[in-house]
Amino acid sequence: MIAGIFDSGAMPVLERVVQFTSARHKVLTDNIANLSTPYFKPRDLDTNSFQATLRDAIDQRRQTVKPTTGPLYVSDTRQLNFQHDRLDATAKPSNEGILFHDQNNRDLERTMQHLAENTLAHNSAIDVLRNEFSIMLTAIRGKL
Repeated sequence: MIAGIFDSGAMPVLERVVQFTSARHKVLTDNIANLSTPYFKPRDLDTNSFQATLRDAIDQRRQTVKPTTGPLYVSDTRQLNFQHDRLDATAKPSNEGILFHDQNNRDLERTMQHLAENTLAHNSAIDVLRNEFSIMLTAIRGKL
């Protein structure tokens, strides 16, 4: 019964979003840390690929007998390997920005934009998860 509580509704989707945005945050902050490192190539995770894979998993789940319950089966991509309880990510060079004389193609403004967008997505997913857990806690306590 407990497994059914955590596998229902939006929780599995939100869990995957938080895992992806956490992995992407690490990649983006690594790019910022190495901004002036010669020959460093900024890397990123493909958000479009993640969104398409997550969309396919949600559509597949909706086709079951109980469309809002059960586990969410997300397919692996070139960069993302979805485990039962975690996400293994392999970032690829983004090849965006201007190539400087030190062979570093940095773009601080674009990297900061990606970081801000990623942080917003991460915080939004965390807030929705927090609300889901708050609803569960209210139900457990029997108060409305």
